[in-house]
Amino acid sequence: MTWSLRPAEPADIEPLADLRAEVMRADLTRLGRYDDHRVRQRLRDAFTPSHTSIIEIAAALAGSITLRPAADRHWLEHFYLAPQHQGQGLGSAILEATLARARHATVSLIVLQGSPARRLYERHGFRYESEDPIDVTMTRQPL
Repeated sequence: MTWSLRPAEPADIEPLADLRAEVMRADLTRLGRYDDHRVRQRLRDAFTPSHTSIIEIAAALAGSITLRPAADRHWLEHFYLAPQHQGQGLGSAILEATLARARHATVSLIVLQGSPARRLYERHGFRYESEDPIDVTMTRQPL
């Protein structure tokens, strides 16, 4: 499967908010936390085009990934892949390409409790750091 990353633009916000709602619906519903407005608004409130890449397949939106630098680490955020593109190795390829840009930095992320995405992150060197009833924080140390 041929894919590409392009820099995000402000106009990407609503399609990404819709994709986030679609991708997170099952896990948030399982946790009793799905709210159609809130799931979209959280992306709108945190969207930083300068740190976000849009994943495209055949020039169409397939997902997004954000690598946001912070004082002591980078944060991997808003990694969403449209359901029809999941389970084919694409997530691993995109994660590898993104992490290569931060190979000398500590990278952390937050994944929902019980999400199958946790196994993907573990395969790429992320380890448990902490948790609460909803989220698990994971960190990958620099290579």
